[in-house]
Amino acid sequence: MAKSQQTFSKSEKEKKRLKKREDKRKKMEARKLAKEENGSAGIPLAYVDHNGNLTDTPPDPSMKVKVKAKNIVLGVPQKEDEEPFDPIRNGKVSFYDSSKGFGFIIDTETNEKHFTHVSGIIDEIMENDKVTFELEKGQRGMNAVKVKKA
Repeated sequence: MAKSQQTFSKSEKEKKRLKKREDKRKKMEARKLAKEENGSAGIPLAYVDHNGNLTDTPPDPSMKVKVKAKNIVLGVPQKEDEEPFDPIRNGKVSFYDSSKGFGFIIDTETNEKHFTHVSGIIDEIMENDKVTFELEKGQRGMNAVKVKKA
């Protein structure tokens, strides 16, 4: 006599599958009954009010804002004329090691520390000197270049 191929786990999986199918059928019937009771409402609509929030009531027509087509900007808006930016900044040398050839300058306006290298220094500088400099993008952030004593 041959042993049955139906193991315990197979029968458990089969029971779960049948229960899931039955639950799905019951939910479908419940939705059909609710639809018949309420009538065919169709797809519910969502409206956006004048504040940008979703609501189930239509917006008030008096709050409607008229927008002219020429005022709608597609793409990147045009830059407005900006005041010219002065690249020269003032600062104070917080640290400088002449033997290693680098140091740090603190910007007086923003109080940010900027790295400077001997290759970007024009005048001889020492610690606590007031200097003028320009900023340039470096590997690890902004570097002070064209450093001169003020």
